[in-house]
Amino acid sequence: MSSAHLSSIRFDREWFRKSETKSSNGRKLHIRGSVTSSPQSVQFAEAKAEKSGKAVRIGVLGASGYTGSEIVRLLANHPHFGITLMTADRKAGQSIGSVFPHLITQDLPDMVAIKDANFSNVDAVFCCLPHGTTQDIIKALPKSLKIVDLSADFRLQEIAEYEEWYGQPHRAPDLQKEAVYGLTEILREEIKAARLVANPGCYPTTIQLPLVPLLKANLIETRNLIIDAKSGVSGAGRGAKEANLYTEIAEGIHSYGITRHRHVPEIEQGLSDAAHAKVTVSFTPHLMPMSRGMQSTIYVEMTPGVTIEDLYKQLKIAYEDEEFVILLEKGVVPHTRNVRGSNYCLLNVFPDRIPGRAIIVSVIDNLVKGASGQALQNLNVMMGLPENTGLLYQPLFP
Repeated sequence: MSSAHLSSIRFDREWFRKSETKSSNGRKLHIRGSVTSSPQSVQFAEAKAEKSGKAVRIGVLGASGYTGSEIVRLLANHPHFGITLMTADRKAGQSIGSVFPHLITQDLPDMVAIKDANFSNVDAVFCCLPHGTTQDIIKALPKSLKIVDLSADFRLQEIAEYEEWYGQPHRAPDLQKEAVYGLTEILREEIKAARLVANPGCYPTTIQLPLVPLLKANLIETRNLIIDAKSGVSGAGRGAKEANLYTEIAEGIHSYGITRHRHVPEIEQGLSDAAHAKVTVSFTPHLMPMSRGMQSTIYVEMTPGVTIEDLYKQLKIAYEDEEFVILLEKGVVPHTRNVRGSNYCLLNVFPDRIPGRAIIVSVIDNLVKGASGQALQNLNVMMGLPENTGLLYQPLFP
């Protein structure tokens, strides 16, 4: 799609005067369409958008976290998306380079508090805020905006299940009905027509990509699914936590969320949809002493008469034309170091020593294909662009 064609995209430019909603602690949130107290920041953002010549103006909410900074990094080379707004309540007034020195070359508007955000010069939003706060923010945004939400707030179809696993009522049930789950390779057609996309979690991405095609083809059983998953520490976010200190994490493996990790219902939802039957998994995540990367080792039982060759062929059929999901040559083991900094998922299937069972290994960069890269892939699809636009960064090695 040409830049000229993209420029023909029209969004509702009505100023979003003010929308109020209550946060979980009862405090009122005010999201304004204009920032009367800071006209210079508005003028700067508009000037930057015009100067860049980029057709789609992007807001990044929660730019001071890891997923927000990854969005900024990925958009640096995007030919059609230009950032005109960044929010970060605790870093309001600061530049992205002062918060993330590796992004110091990016000439972008300073970050502002969400209550002072101006959405009149924004066409699409990446919401990189923590779960539990996102529902209030998104339901107060202008209806003209395309939104990709990287939190867990709109991933679960059943709001009762959200309350069970996240410990609080869902505060935007009408929006939940509208939200489309954003596993790009599986739900591409639904994403094309969506206004609000719920970006998948990192663990669910590594697990669903290999298992959904096999369940749809009835090649593996819905029972006895065992998932041993490992993540780099960046998956826990940037907030200061004692459990994530160097001396707590280094030189060891930290199992957590055993039987109660919040990604479990998301995983089971996607697998159950694929199998047209209730699927329950045994899922144990582990934190590894590395900054980024994720591996899921999945143990499955094949249906009667099915062989390893059948699983391999089905995965090859499912992903042979996909840009970012790569089935390796037979016998080659996927490694997290080979996807670092990229939007690729590498996977392969191996015979288990136990007859009738198979082992699947799936690896991603948890911050890219597991978060910000897949979010950009989804917005590309929503905007009618080739979905690899701005995502052809090759893995960083060594």
